Amino acid sequence: MVKAKYQGVLDLGQELNIENGDVREENGILHVSGTAKTQYEKNILWDKIKDIGGENPADISADIKVADESIYHRHIVVSGETLGKIAKQYFNDPMKYKAIFEANTDILKNPDLIHPGQELIIPNP
Repeated sequence: MVKAKYQGVLDLGQELNIENGDVREENGILHVSGTAKTQYEKNILWDKIKDIGGENPADISADIKVADESIYHRHIVVSGETLGKIAKQYFNDPMKYKAIFEANTDILKNPDLIHPGQELIIPNP
């Protein structure tokens, strides 16, 4: 029953390729665990849990670890994106594009020139 309630979280976990995932239901509580690639992916999972169960859900216990804590996320550029748009997506502040640029000076020479397919490091906020 609880598993069905949180099926959206489990589906998201599969979509994000959460590693070492484990799901079990015990005494009306769903216990989930696994390892997300980045903190951003962990945050997405927690947001989904809160969307379904509320701010402090009592019917789910989640132990989500992060594989790479040195960065916030890895982003693949798609057509039409700018560093400002990417910064708004991850930090809710387009002016933080400078932090993304600085984290990627090995592949970027100009903050106004990014190309689809480039993998950018999104630094920790």
